[in-house]
Amino acid sequence: MMIDDLRGASRVLLFGYGKFGPSIARTLRRYDTDVLVIEEDPERLDRAAADGMRTLLLDMTDDRRLEELEVRSEDHLICVMDDDHLNVFLVLSLRGIYPHNPIFAISDSIYATSKLKMAGANKVIDLYDISANRIHNILNKPIATRFLEGFTDESHEYSFREITIPEGSFLHGKMLGEIDFRKYGVIFIGMIDVELGNSFIFVTTGLDHKLDSGDIIVCIGHDEDLDRFSVAIGHAVEPEFEMMKGESLGSGGDR
Repeated sequence: MMIDDLRGASRVLLFGYGKFGPSIARTLRRYDTDVLVIEEDPERLDRAAADGMRTLLLDMTDDRRLEELEVRSEDHLICVMDDDHLNVFLVLSLRGIYPHNPIFAISDSIYATSKLKMAGANKVIDLYDISANRIHNILNKPIATRFLEGFTDESHEYSFREITIPEGSFLHGKMLGEIDFRKYGVIFIGMIDVELGNSFIFVTTGLDHKLDSGDIIVCIGHDEDLDRFSVAIGHAVEPEFEMMKGESLGSGGDR
């Protein structure tokens, strides 16, 4: 079941305190959620304790220890181990031990997402395959909204950004379906079309749309990837990806 109000009434067991764990934990704490950080790395566990979190050192591959967690029926389990293989194994183990508890996971690999779902995760936030309709659904679920806030807040390297398509950009006149946003490491959320009265358009799977200079596109990603993408679309001809990755952010390119 999805919890409408996390303030003090629910507990989250957060497995992992690497790339995503700290921001998620801090966000949930702001909503008075009881968070227990579970890690197998003593140094990361010390960092969680220093951040004021309740902690538990545990071998994630030991099913016997997982069974001893005394998970309550209303608890939510969030798996954010940095190692994709371990994250999949953990979800699989937790689903077998706690078949009725909601399990969330983050994936930054297109290959891990399907495995996490098959392993039993109820919701997988796939950083490189989130279409606008899925974003909309996520944002309408309170716990998942806070989950999403956790890795896009100011303390994390992921962020949303509005990027204006400049005059002379290779994007001008192209259809959305022609653009491979994934190779830049950014996720396309939607756009503001100046020809349609500056209204925001969620671009869902299967819906194509023509891009024009002056349109504003909204993306999520690492700050450095968003910076590179902003530079790339300033070119008249799309640069080769490897060349573009090594390019200085201040260069002008083929304008």
